[in-house]
Amino acid sequence: MAQQEVQQEVYVDQYTLGLVGPDQEWAGTVADGGTIETYTPPGCWGPMITPEFHGGHEVTRPVRVEGASVGDAVAIHIRDMSVTSMATSTGSMAEREDAFGDDPFVDHRCPECGTEWPESVVEGTGEDAIKCAECGANASSFGFEYGYTVAFDDDHTVGITLDEDGAHELAEDAAEVMDIPENSRQHPILLYEPGEMPGTLGRLRPFIGNIGTTPPVTLPDSHNAGDFGQFLIGAEHDYGLADEADLEDRTDGHMDIPQVRPGATLICPVKIDGAGIYVGDLHANQGDGELSLHTTDVSGTVRIDVEVIDGLDLDGPILLPPEEDLPFISKPYSDDERDAGRELGAEHGVDVEADMGPIQVIGSGATVNDATQNAFDRATDLLDMSEGEVRSRCTFTGGVQIGRLPGVVQLDMLAPLDVLEERGIDHLVREQYDL
Repeated sequence: MAQQEVQQEVYVDQYTLGLVGPDQEWAGTVADGGTIETYTPPGCWGPMITPEFHGGHEVTRPVRVEGASVGDAVAIHIRDMSVTSMATSTGSMAEREDAFGDDPFVDHRCPECGTEWPESVVEGTGEDAIKCAECGANASSFGFEYGYTVAFDDDHTVGITLDEDGAHELAEDAAEVMDIPENSRQHPILLYEPGEMPGTLGRLRPFIGNIGTTPPVTLPDSHNAGDFGQFLIGAEHDYGLADEADLEDRTDGHMDIPQVRPGATLICPVKIDGAGIYVGDLHANQGDGELSLHTTDVSGTVRIDVEVIDGLDLDGPILLPPEEDLPFISKPYSDDERDAGRELGAEHGVDVEADMGPIQVIGSGATVNDATQNAFDRATDLLDMSEGEVRSRCTFTGGVQIGRLPGVVQLDMLAPLDVLEERGIDHLVREQYDL
C-alpha cells in the first residue's frame, strides 16, 4: 500500500470484492483527528448471491490513519449515518451445494462449467436470475429458506413486509430502489422477490454491521470474526487457515452489534501500520443475536472521526455505546447514587470506588461461550485484573450481551477510571458519558 497525501477529510466510494487485508489499496490517508465519510452498498445478501465475490460483504477500501502504528489503537467516533435504500429483502438462507466448494460465502464456482468466482449477469427476477456469464447456469450459492421483502417509510423509522406482488414490483427496479452505488459490483437482493410474512410492521434503528481495522492477513470480510472465521480453518480455498492460532490475526470488524450506531465510539486494534479503517454491512434494524443470521441490509452513508491512541495494544475492539443503550446496572452513577454510596461506605468503614466508567469488551469465538471467554481474556489483559475479578465486576456492575449467534458478545462492566487512565482511554470514556 503506497502512502498518500494526508487529508483532514477522506471520502470513500470504492469497495473491495469481499476481502480485507494488507494487500487492499488505500482509499486515502486521513489525519489523526480527521474525518472519514463513506457511501456503502448493502452487505450480506447482495454479495452472497453475486458469485464474483470472495467474501460475504462489500466493504469500503481501507483508509490509512496518519500516525497509527502496530501496537496502537484507533478510536472511531461514529458521528452520523443515513440509510439511502428504500427497501430490501432478507430472511433465512438455503445453500445451493453444487455452487461452492468448502464455503458458500467464499469459494464460489459455477455448478455447470466449473468456473471459479464466475462473472455473472442478471436475467429477469427471482432466485434463478443470477446466471454464469460463461454458460448461462444459475451460479448463485444461496436462495431463501424463508424470505421477506421490506419497504421503508421516507424517514426510515418503520418498515413493512410486502406480499408477492409488492416484492415483484420492487424487484423490477431493484438497483434503484436499493440505491446500489455506481462503483458497487453486487446484484441487489430485491431481485429474489421473496414475499413471505406480508403485512408485518417493524421499527428501524440503523447501525453498522462491519467496521474496524485491517487484519495483517487477507481474510474474507465476512469472516473477520471468531465465529464466521471458524469456516476458514482447514478450508482448501485460497483463504483457508491451518488452525485456530491463525485466526488470532482477526480484528473482529464483523460484529453485527446493534449498538454500533451514531453516538457510539469503537476502539479498535492496529495490526498493520496505518490501521486501515473500513466500513460496510449497514443494517436498517436487527434484534440481538441476529437469529436468522441475516437482517435488513441497506445502502447508506457514514461519517466517522478517528483518533490514534498510542501504545494501547489491543487484541480486539472495545465499544462505548450511546448511554441509552447501556444495560441498567452498567450506566454511569448519578450524583444521588454516589452520595448514597458514600454514606453506606462510611457506615461500614470502606472507601467507595465511585469513579467508574462503562466499557464493553467485544469477544468472538466458535460459540457464545467461546466468545465470552475470549472477552474475559481481552478484559483481563486490558485492565490487568484476574479473570475472577473481571467476572465479578461484570456480574455486579455489568453482564454479557449477544451481538450475533453463534459467537459475538459484548462484555459489559463499570471499570475503574484510574485503570483506564493508565491505559490512555479514560478521556474517551469521560467524554462519551460526560463524567
